[in-house]
Amino acid sequence: MSYSLDLDAYFGRIGWGGATAATYETLAGLLRAHMAAIPFENLDVLLGRRVRLDLEGLHAKLIQARRGGYCFEHVTLFAAALEKLGYAPARHSARVVLVSPRTAVPRTHMFLTVRLAEGSFVVDPGFGLLAPRVPVPLEDGAKASFENETHWMARDEGFWLLRAQTAEKTVEAWASTLEADNPADFEMANHYTSTHPESGFVNRLMLSAITAEGRVTVMNRDVTLRRGGETRTSQLSDRGALRALLIEHFGFDLPEVERLRVPAIPEWN
Repeated sequence: MSYSLDLDAYFGRIGWGGATAATYETLAGLLRAHMAAIPFENLDVLLGRRVRLDLEGLHAKLIQARRGGYCFEHVTLFAAALEKLGYAPARHSARVVLVSPRTAVPRTHMFLTVRLAEGSFVVDPGFGLLAPRVPVPLEDGAKASFENETHWMARDEGFWLLRAQTAEKTVEAWASTLEADNPADFEMANHYTSTHPESGFVNRLMLSAITAEGRVTVMNRDVTLRRGGETRTSQLSDRGALRALLIEHFGFDLPEVERLRVPAIPEWN
């Protein structure tokens, strides 16, 4: 018997008490609420645990345990919630091109497109720090902004690119042909991402959470805390400091991180 998402439990997890009609306004509100409540993190990968994409496993981890996850987990859960509300999201994969050309990277990112009366929109709650907090119009150059964040889609040689404007520059985030993918495709990509020795998620600690005051991000030992217009940086002194950070800013405690091994942090291995 297939598992059906408990929509009430999901709404409780993200603090949603708003409308449930399948409109743009509901989609945008759910996206912001989801991203504000459920952080981005790859701790299970570094702990050597299987990353489950079935809804029962996602319910146990992201809803009941109040954990976070990475793109496959975020997007699979969000898509299931949308479908329960009457949306028809399409699931797609992309090549992350932040630091490498698209010819050098596999399709290891998952996102959605949703077609509404207003047009088609890209919905991507699982891209960590650069994830757009509003649906992005699937139109060449049409910008979508939220607070100080701006994203847009651009066409380039048969690909759609997600672009983001940071404080310093324009960033190309990922590239996709927008073909619809099947659950088995994401299981394959998830297996590579969570187990391959060259995967960034296997080698680096990557965390990001939206807070009431701003955002906190972690890359290996480097911590960036943004509150309003102020940015503070620091370094994790040890794994105990990581555990304390999770409790304070990410909303959960995970004692196992006291023995976490991160290849990019040799002194922790």
